Amino acid sequence: MSTAVPKGQAPYYFVPGPSRHPVMASIGLFFVILGAGQWVNGVGWGAYSLAFGLLWWAVVLTQWFGDAIRESESGLYSQRIDVSYRWAMAWFIFSEVMFFGAFFGALYWARMHVIPNLGSIDNALLWPDFKAIWPSDAPGYTASPAGTVEPFRTMGPWPLPTINTALLLTSGVTLTIAHHALLANQRAKTIGFMWITVLLGALFLGLQGYEYYEAYTHLNLKLSSGIYGSTFFMLTGFHGLHVFVGALMLLFITLRLQKGHFTPERHFGFEGAAWYWHFVDVVWLGLYVVVYWT
Repeated sequence: MSTAVPKGQAPYYFVPGPSRHPVMASIGLFFVILGAGQWVNGVGWGAYSLAFGLLWWAVVLTQWFGDAIRESESGLYSQRIDVSYRWAMAWFIFSEVMFFGAFFGALYWARMHVIPNLGSIDNALLWPDFKAIWPSDAPGYTASPAGTVEPFRTMGPWPLPTINTALLLTSGVTLTIAHHALLANQRAKTIGFMWITVLLGALFLGLQGYEYYEAYTHLNLKLSSGIYGSTFFMLTGFHGLHVFVGALMLLFITLRLQKGHFTPERHFGFEGAAWYWHFVDVVWLGLYVVVYWT
């Protein structure tokens, strides 16, 4: 334990004491799930429960992460803790790969198996006028054989998705420049390129919000627009959520850099956020090709 370690020397493996944070975070998540479940079912107080849970959760995470930062900056984290954090982040990103893999798999299965099977001779008596064509942008197509889904137009790759692709790829470059500057102990350069990276992430989110506005108002493309609409908003929406989380991570890392945190030798907090951001970039490239071009 740290009490038996000489001053200025990290313990062999730091074990924190009992903490209230896990229980408090669970309480916040309870109100989030309860409120979301009630809200989508038309219960008025569900939105307030959701907002309360998110606020509670944000406060708890702020305190929790603050404790971890203070432990790190006070020298309690040895190389073994650093290794454990790296493994934890690696497994977390792997779980995210599986998360998006499931959604890409659903899109693949719908396009390559479900729609051809529904258009086969076996279903001709059930839906004689069904057209097994992707994307499903008109009544009688895959969206709605009975015409219950309104006609819509699909979202093409130009201009907003292509601009967003350029923004994310550029942000990966600026983040890499910031990392190399940190390794060279050029703090001012690191902070400058980190702010550029955060700004590029914010621009991406702003353009994606405008893209959704265009989809709903001018293309009539909605979440209810058949299997095309549901998979489009599911994949791009979850990716946008991950961009938001990654941008927050980079923002707080930048603020920590301005406070003098991290050194060329010890900066896994920076590296973990960078790993996550590069993962987000790679996922978007897959989305850009599969969702917008094919």
